[in-house]
Amino acid sequence: MAIEGEYRIGAPREAVWAALNDVDILKGCIPGCQELTRLSDTEIEGRIQAQLGPVKAAFGTRLTLSDMDPPSGYTLSGEGKAAVGFGKGSAKVQLVEEEGGTLLRYSATMQLGGKLAQLGSRLVEGATRQLADQFFEAFARQVDAGAVAVPAAPTQAGGEDAPGSGGRWLRWVGIGGAVLLVLWLMKGLA
Repeated sequence: MAIEGEYRIGAPREAVWAALNDVDILKGCIPGCQELTRLSDTEIEGRIQAQLGPVKAAFGTRLTLSDMDPPSGYTLSGEGKAAVGFGKGSAKVQLVEEEGGTLLRYSATMQLGGKLAQLGSRLVEGATRQLADQFFEAFARQVDAGAVAVPAAPTQAGGEDAPGSGGRWLRWVGIGGAVLLVLWLMKGLA
């Protein structure tokens, strides 16, 4: 499963970069984050309470930062594990300097296993996108109260995604995520 998004933030790229590397800011932005600890310059450990459909669980996760290119971006990868399954994924975060601020872009992929994977890809994908949106909205507003999401490309008639588009969801730049988030993304997101 892949998730992409962009967010326009009215702050200098260096300020956005600093916020992306501040565990206190990240902890406040990750939905359900109970604990987030920096182990080194490239490793973060956390505990996240998440719910996907009928499944609610606490996930332990370890995130690794790689491809560091301050203040332009990095790759975030990690795994989350719980009694109900596991999630693995990565998110590429890119910061592009623009007049009046920064464009934050992310693209994340993830895999789920165990009971989480049995919930069905549409349910899991929808919940993951929602969590990514929540993370990146909270992050952008933490850095810039006037931040705005960059809307996804319009969809074709019939509600299907247009070829090559980011989908019909507003995609705000998790890590994710997560994303954390995404990794919860990231994973339980990214």
